[in-house]
Amino acid sequence: MTILEAASALRKKELSSLDLTVESLNRIARQNPKLNAFLTVLDEQARLRANQTDKERSDGIDRGPLHGIPIAVKDVFYMRGIRTTGGSKLFADFVPDFDAAVVERLQAAGAVIVGKTGLHELAFGVTSNNPHFGAVRNPWNLERIPGGSSGGSGSAVGAHLVFMATGNDTGGSVRVPASYCGTVGLKPTFGRISRYGILPLDFSLDHAGILTRTVRDTAVTLNVLAGHDSRDDTCSPEGVEDYSIPPEVSIRDVRIGWPESLNSEEVDVEVAQSITRMVRVAERLGARLVPISLPDRDAINAVHRVILHSEVSALMQPHLGQRDKFSSDLLALLQQGCLLSATDYVNAQRLRRLMMREWSEACAQVDCVITPTTPIAAPRIGKSTVLVGGEERDLRLATTNLVRAANLLGLPAISIPCGFNREGLPLGLQITGKPFEEGRILRIAAALEDATDFHRRLPPILS
Repeated sequence: MTILEAASALRKKELSSLDLTVESLNRIARQNPKLNAFLTVLDEQARLRANQTDKERSDGIDRGPLHGIPIAVKDVFYMRGIRTTGGSKLFADFVPDFDAAVVERLQAAGAVIVGKTGLHELAFGVTSNNPHFGAVRNPWNLERIPGGSSGGSGSAVGAHLVFMATGNDTGGSVRVPASYCGTVGLKPTFGRISRYGILPLDFSLDHAGILTRTVRDTAVTLNVLAGHDSRDDTCSPEGVEDYSIPPEVSIRDVRIGWPESLNSEEVDVEVAQSITRMVRVAERLGARLVPISLPDRDAINAVHRVILHSEVSALMQPHLGQRDKFSSDLLALLQQGCLLSATDYVNAQRLRRLMMREWSEACAQVDCVITPTTPIAAPRIGKSTVLVGGEERDLRLATTNLVRAANLLGLPAISIPCGFNREGLPLGLQITGKPFEEGRILRIAAALEDATDFHRRLPPILS
């Protein structure tokens, strides 16, 4: 069942929010010991909230599609009176006294928050193999990672424990779990969703994002979350459209950019085949494939890493004296950032502006760019390297190779399921758009989703 289907059933009084919420809590009780997707479950609070939304509905109050829908938030989003750990020992006992803007908007829309999801330590990694709270596992194969850093959200949505979960995305942290867990994952334009009340990782790369089961569910959630917030000085005043997607959506004459630089050595052969099949689907629907030449991906990733490591290390500098609160892997990354010079950082920011202009010029004649989300399916837990195109590569760098550009350049990007490999693991397709054109990429994604059935498959954990 999707958010829109559940919302329709609630309005017809075919079921209640309490029914949905109890079912969600029961699924969490059964599956979370295997998945470790949730760090905190708000059982009593969620039941009270569900009863409240049922009463509101009986009184004629309708807050929209999320009214009465059980969801989850990643454990970097502040909730008043609820522990917010960031997956770190540093904040293991931190209890904020206010709600994040995202939480405020979800609650105002009537959503029922059933818990807070696990993540990679400090949201700085791609595995969600957390040394302090345990490894989050993939619902398609419990020996596989769910991706990161929003691994708990990807696992929870992929396992149908909740209808939607929030994430934050600094270098692919929403889209990577979406790809590995077979869900939809949207990272909107920088500044489209307020970051107020989100435990920060990076000053200029962090984005709030959404994971759901379908594109239309993502669209109705974005309707709730998008918009200006004066408390966040990075939040854009750009106007917000209605992102809702009609039952029938056309992509006839949509111009899809295909990067000429993407070659078979950068992605697994099964990923390449799945993306090619999806491109053919788009062409059958009337879209036009346009070869384009984008800025050098290696250069983009290098600039992203310099800015990321510099800003994360600056943010964590007050805490670096508490070495016992960091895992050795994370401490090594933070120390790398401390070794970067001011010259490195300034030059990276200058190159960033140049790359924004180059990307804009390269994409002037297309409506979106399509690539794989990740070059491989979900790797096994504990792996530090993966095989891509017959070559052994660093897991972190390989996983984020195709997703970092959207963060560096602030562009909207969505990942949708596009197939499965021979082991039955989901694969993801990424659609990247122009600034504040979330509506366009959502419609393109919805058309491709409508023409395929990958989003309807259920993971083995539900069989």
